[in-house]
Amino acid sequence: MAFFSKPKYSTVATNKKKDIPKGIFGRCPISGEILYNKELEKNFNVVTKSGYHFPLSAPRRVELLIDPGTFQEMDSNLQSVDAIDFSRHVNYLQKLERDKQKTGLDDAIISGLGQIAGIEVSLAVLEFNFLGGSMGSVVGEKVTRAIERATAKKLPVIIVAGSGGARMHEGVLSLMQMAKTSAALARHADADLPFISILTDPTYGGVTASFAVLGDIILAEPGAHIGFAGPRVIKEGTGEILPEGFQTAEFLLKHGLIDQIVPRLELRQRLIVLLHAIHLKKAVDPQKVDGRKQKVEG
Repeated sequence: MAFFSKPKYSTVATNKKKDIPKGIFGRCPISGEILYNKELEKNFNVVTKSGYHFPLSAPRRVELLIDPGTFQEMDSNLQSVDAIDFSRHVNYLQKLERDKQKTGLDDAIISGLGQIAGIEVSLAVLEFNFLGGSMGSVVGEKVTRAIERATAKKLPVIIVAGSGGARMHEGVLSLMQMAKTSAALARHADADLPFISILTDPTYGGVTASFAVLGDIILAEPGAHIGFAGPRVIKEGTGEILPEGFQTAEFLLKHGLIDQIVPRLELRQRLIVLLHAIHLKKAVDPQKVDGRKQKVEG
């Protein structure tokens, strides 16, 4: 038997470092600031200090722009099909189902009627998280119907674009949507009705080459990348060194493709100002006096 026994010391429990659950925090790519995602979501995914704009879902954009309780979704029954049997190569239908589950949408767009400060508008918003916001038959059809609905009701049409371009899974059927949406906008313009286009990051390909840049007023979010082919493709194809900031909203504003860059949290108020100006112009058109068109000086 031992003369001395080892005393039993009480030990202070040490807490092991717990892993932070994914999705709770993020980081601003500009400032490196740690962000609490719930607070970021409340701010419509705009970082308060740096002003960086994270992507925003189509339903949240509707919430941002439209008066509460006034949005009536249209054409929600339209569903994409594998018309050219693309699934022989890549399972298109499986990808559609995956993104339906991921976004809660039936395709890469929400469209309908709503009010902005009491002014009725026809709105369509693309969803980049659904197959890159690509424009297939359903997206093209819903954009066209949104425009035609606005024309029939004599309303402004507003389209928020965010897309990688035409949907390759539908081949030539997707390319046909470029002509269809553009033709609908031409008829809308012939009726002397306004179209406000809002470009978000990114807007590329067949969407840029059709309805997205046909707006009477073209707005863009800060830092949005906008173009047809991407910078890498252009650089490799032409062998040219591209200028700094090429295809950003700021570059395109300087070169005249877009009219204004509007931070996301100011966008609704900017639309209110524009829509009221449009309504005022229609109420008192300086080109029409006593029923006769007059030349406007300046």
